Amino acid sequence: MTVTALDAKTALIVVDLQKGIVSYPIAQPVDVVVKHASELTDAFRRHNLPVVLVNVKGGAPGRAEQVRSAGERPSDWADLIPELNRQPQDHVVTKHTWGAFTNTDLHEHLKRLNVTQVVVIGVATSIGVESTARHAHELGFNVTLAIDAMADMSDVNHTHSVTRIFPRLGETGTTQEIIDLLDRRGA
Repeated sequence: MTVTALDAKTALIVVDLQKGIVSYPIAQPVDVVVKHASELTDAFRRHNLPVVLVNVKGGAPGRAEQVRSAGERPSDWADLIPELNRQPQDHVVTKHTWGAFTNTDLHEHLKRLNVTQVVVIGVATSIGVESTARHAHELGFNVTLAIDAMADMSDVNHTHSVTRIFPRLGETGTTQEIIDLLDRRGA
């Protein structure tokens, strides 16, 4: 569990760190995830690397066995959390499915910037983060996952994604390992 390299054009993708999602009961301490996400967004911006902030509104159509909440959501439910300190150069993606690439402009945006690697973080580990990381891998991006900057509603699902799925998609590591690599490159 160590990140060995970051490509010259690496982008940070922050998945679903929005007011409505972070208010759910989450198995890992969400304040730690938010702190690490803030540190990573600051580091990527400091190194003039792309930051993509993803939020979700609604869901994909289709039947599922699990009942979906049809209740009224607060008007700020999809608003990104203020700790991300959204900047004008950040790219915002609003999705309606689990993954940030499906039916959005994310792939085209990253290709236009010549991005070859993505660091994926956010909530929920086994849903939005995993779906986005899987799709990035399928599209040919090198994938890195900062496991201390993600959380899930289920500890079992979080652990499964981190230990079984993510090592097959790319490298896993910590926020500090990623920041150290960025700082060494920029020195």
